[in-house]
Amino acid sequence: MKRVTGLGGVFFKTSDPKKLNEWYGKHLGLPIGEYGTSFQWIDINNKEAKEPAQTAWSPFAADTKYFLPSDKPFMFNYRVENLIELLKVLKEEGVQIVGEVEEYPYGKFGWIMDPDGNKIELWEPKD
Repeated sequence: MKRVTGLGGVFFKTSDPKKLNEWYGKHLGLPIGEYGTSFQWIDINNKEAKEPAQTAWSPFAADTKYFLPSDKPFMFNYRVENLIELLKVLKEEGVQIVGEVEEYPYGKFGWIMDPDGNKIELWEPKD
């Protein structure tokens, strides 16, 4: 079973997400939207994909609860295949699962904790 297939996103806390988004848009040319930006790329391992893959970059408010139970100012999102099966295997391996799987039109999401207390988001995208 494949586990992580790529980086899905980088999320981090800031005191002023709007100001930071504007700075990155102005000075680094990122095409900023409501939640940051997405970088599109071609997945060479999925030649049948009809759309490009994406990696998200998104600043969150400093007081966000989204990263809980981690107290870290960042969270990584990894692209995975077959999220449900992977979470079963990780649980059997003793990995802490956080919350319930959530599904959206753009994919399924699950969360785990690493040994350093970092919350990790696992994403099975619908590219």
